[in-house]
Amino acid sequence: MSWLTEFPELSRGDLMALRKTLDGAYREFSREYGETIESLFDPLLTFLIWFEKLLIATPWWLMIGILLVITHLAARSIKLTIGVGVSLFLVGYLGMWEDTMSTLSIITVCTLLSIVLGIPIGIAMARSDRVQAVVTPILDIMQTMPAFVYLIPVVMLLGIGKIPGLIAVVIYAIPPVIRLTNLGIRLVDKEVLEAADAYGASPWQRLLNVELPLAMPNIMAGINQTIMMALAMVVIASMIGVAGLGQPVLKSITNQYFTLGLLNGGAIVVLAIIFDRVSQAYAKRAQRHMGDQHS
Repeated sequence: MSWLTEFPELSRGDLMALRKTLDGAYREFSREYGETIESLFDPLLTFLIWFEKLLIATPWWLMIGILLVITHLAARSIKLTIGVGVSLFLVGYLGMWEDTMSTLSIITVCTLLSIVLGIPIGIAMARSDRVQAVVTPILDIMQTMPAFVYLIPVVMLLGIGKIPGLIAVVIYAIPPVIRLTNLGIRLVDKEVLEAADAYGASPWQRLLNVELPLAMPNIMAGINQTIMMALAMVVIASMIGVAGLGQPVLKSITNQYFTLGLLNGGAIVVLAIIFDRVSQAYAKRAQRHMGDQHS
């Protein structure tokens, strides 16, 4: 009757045998296909290195000017533009400019990748309940799995470097844009869709001209959350060789450098606030513009 009080566990020997079998199979897969898979990411690695060098090589005053122009075009807010300029100047003044540019490059590439991959998946989920039933549990696992766990198979397969870090960040950050794209399209008023069909719109025209514009507030919220999650992953990704603000934070943890960690953590917060405020302001402005068009 011991099974009533003790959980019926697999024996230690059988458990060890199972783990060895699975570990051996994954190692064999890594040796067999690791280099081939790594070569597929070579163009992305080349672009990432080029983009990072471009941001670092650009004079600081020109880089701040470009970011201020982007901020103003997106938000049309003088206060926000001035705030972004002051924040970026302080980041550079305190000696964190290069690390900030490295972080900006990886976050930009990860966000673009998440958008390019996530929006089509979200559209497919909105189109098919079967696709949604398959993808939703995968997204649940991606969002609840501890971030460190992503690093283990990726590092075993691709080693240490920028690409493993980028993959880990994208896996961690992509679920919000997928979920909210799906939600946004499903929330589009059925009467509007019927009207589009009545005017003879093709499925493609209906998607581009009706569904996506009306779902844009939700999609922008998903992109905003994706950026925030990518920034949150920066410190963890620094453990496998991703340059940027995460590495000084990691160094401050291991060596108890309080000020170093505080300053670089503050720079990450500055980037997060800039991305958050600019994307939210753009989303609100686009929504107002769309509302004016419909009225």
